[in-house]
Amino acid sequence: MNPDPIKRQRRGHGRPTLHDVADAAGVTRITVSRYIRQPTLVAEATALRIREAIEQTGYVPNQQAGQLASGASRLVAALIPNVGHSIFAETIQGLTEGLRESAYELLLLSTGYSQEREEEQLRVLTGWAPAAIVVTGRHHTLGALRLLRDAQSAGIPVVEIWDHPTTRADADGFAQIGFDHFAVGEAMARHLLALGHTSLAYVDSGVAEDFRAHERGEGFVAAVQAQGARATVLRAAMGDAFDAGRAVLPKILAAKGARVTAVAFATDHLACGALMQAVRQGIAVPGQLALLGFGDFPIGRQLEPPLSTVRPPTADIGRVAAKAILQSLADGPEPSSRKLPYQLIERASTAAA
Repeated sequence: MNPDPIKRQRRGHGRPTLHDVADAAGVTRITVSRYIRQPTLVAEATALRIREAIEQTGYVPNQQAGQLASGASRLVAALIPNVGHSIFAETIQGLTEGLRESAYELLLLSTGYSQEREEEQLRVLTGWAPAAIVVTGRHHTLGALRLLRDAQSAGIPVVEIWDHPTTRADADGFAQIGFDHFAVGEAMARHLLALGHTSLAYVDSGVAEDFRAHERGEGFVAAVQAQGARATVLRAAMGDAFDAGRAVLPKILAAKGARVTAVAFATDHLACGALMQAVRQGIAVPGQLALLGFGDFPIGRQLEPPLSTVRPPTADIGRVAAKAILQSLADGPEPSSRKLPYQLIERASTAAA
């Protein structure tokens, strides 16, 4: 007679469970689950016990299971042109800080300034049902626009950051949190014109899809020409921005027509490269050539002379966007647009002609 077959025990994965947390906190599993989904729905005293129980047991919520059950993730997806660029780093930090006390986490994707890449990433994202989508700027492919509108129709908040034109004739229906780049270009021109310069240049980004830098250039040229002054536009080379700034200086000095005496740059890094090259060549800044940047990067303040620049609201863009998203997720309406202030900072690299 064969012995009774031995029933094999199902092996657990060994990880703490929701039940373990509930037992440790003295609450039901439903309460623990509610706390994990939305902590503000649980009384503070109960929430404290649950937090202590989670820490004590080492429990890690299964976000994938939660997503399958609810049909939505806890991820806020942000598509950034270059996550390694310091000008976007503060915005990313602002988004992270703004989401810190919520149940949502930030998922970063780098588009590399490519609209086609942005569309591909949005197509992949739709399969993950993100809680909200943040895109940089208002310029998108038709396919990307369709994906964003489909997401919006499905109740997913969509926010465009780093952009907010004064005239919203081309607005696409999404919340915009940022500032007017055309107006920034105008302000840069007015600063240099007020110092007496009549032959000016703008050094544009070498990245074809850096639309915001191009718009600053358009505003700059419009303001210069409106005052009857001369405006020259030069395009920086691709690659390292400091090297590109150094390389563009001879082109500035060789520009046809009246000698250029003041230059605005698409970024501080380009301006710093030109400034360092000017010092090397013995060109007096600002005596012979006034230089104005954009971004207010720390290096600009350390050079001699210190670089005049425009300080954009980099961190505020991220914080305000996170707040708008969380309000939309909690209350239901679409996120609100917000125009944020920028500041033109005059230092020693600009002076009267």
